[in-house]
Amino acid sequence: MRKSFASDNYSGIHPEVLESIIRANTGHVPSYGKDPYSEAAILKCKEHFGENIEVFFVFNGTGANVLGLQAITRPYQSIICSDQAHLNVDECGAPERFTGCKLLTVPTADGKITPDQIEQHLIGFGDQHHSQPKVVSLTQSTEFGTVYRPEEIKAIADLAHEHGLLLHMDGSRLANAAAYLGVPLKALTADVGVDVLSFGGTKNGLMIGEAVIFFDPDLARDFMYIRKQGMQLGSKLRFIAAQFEALLSNDLWLQNARHSNRMASLLASRIEKIPGVRITQKVEANAVFAVIPRECIATLSERYYFHVWSERESLVRWMTAFDTTEDEIDQFAEDIAQALSSHQQSQNCI
Repeated sequence: MRKSFASDNYSGIHPEVLESIIRANTGHVPSYGKDPYSEAAILKCKEHFGENIEVFFVFNGTGANVLGLQAITRPYQSIICSDQAHLNVDECGAPERFTGCKLLTVPTADGKITPDQIEQHLIGFGDQHHSQPKVVSLTQSTEFGTVYRPEEIKAIADLAHEHGLLLHMDGSRLANAAAYLGVPLKALTADVGVDVLSFGGTKNGLMIGEAVIFFDPDLARDFMYIRKQGMQLGSKLRFIAAQFEALLSNDLWLQNARHSNRMASLLASRIEKIPGVRITQKVEANAVFAVIPRECIATLSERYYFHVWSERESLVRWMTAFDTTEDEIDQFAEDIAQALSSHQQSQNCI
């Protein structure tokens, strides 16, 4: 079986999370989130994100993003995001289809957008011929594994609110960002002006499940209907909720994220001096982006799963997870070095 550095989605379930599912698999409880497991998980969310929030559990990240945005937009409005955003690249047009909104993208080299870049789209207010800007969406950590600092998020939130917009955060890897910065989850969300959060669990040890969190309860007024109509309301919701209670207890979320971040940093340190490898982004979360010779991509793909981010640039993404081991990192780095060495020798023979 090939080892994986493709995505933290490739990992299994953390044993403590799996145990929480087993514990929840007892007897009969009310369905559709009216169960004690959901109540306990919501209380855990409030411990980390603040008392004045509304929490809704859903199946997956695309559902969390799309329905969270649908709740705060109208079809004639627009959503501003990075050109690399998951919303724009990897959700098969679901945001446009289900919100009806136009995505206005900002080119970025590192996944992060700035207030200056956002301002170019803050035009046409009141013009019936123009999609009305309504939401800025950030990804934390970004699609390039970089991390927004609290002050960067606050600056964007302040700009958005000044113009009557809301701030949405795709937090599928929010835990990794918080672990890297050494701050609580609240410091990157409620404390800096985020209005709606898609909080990820699947990439940090859960089997299935994400949470949509509203920091202004008024924004969540109709979300129970939106979630149901959007086919994201689970009947046996206790099994998603129980996982979140486990993840948010005893700093399990933080331990998992710290470990996956550390494995990415370890990988970067092992390969950064290998001739022919060029790391292209700061390694701040659990992703390493590197340019390597195209022929080496084919060689390494025979033994490992990973994503080719750009075939034209020969850019690859290597990701680590909560269960990645140091031995796996060492072996992968050794195989990268061997592939590059063999490629260099073959080039010298030509």
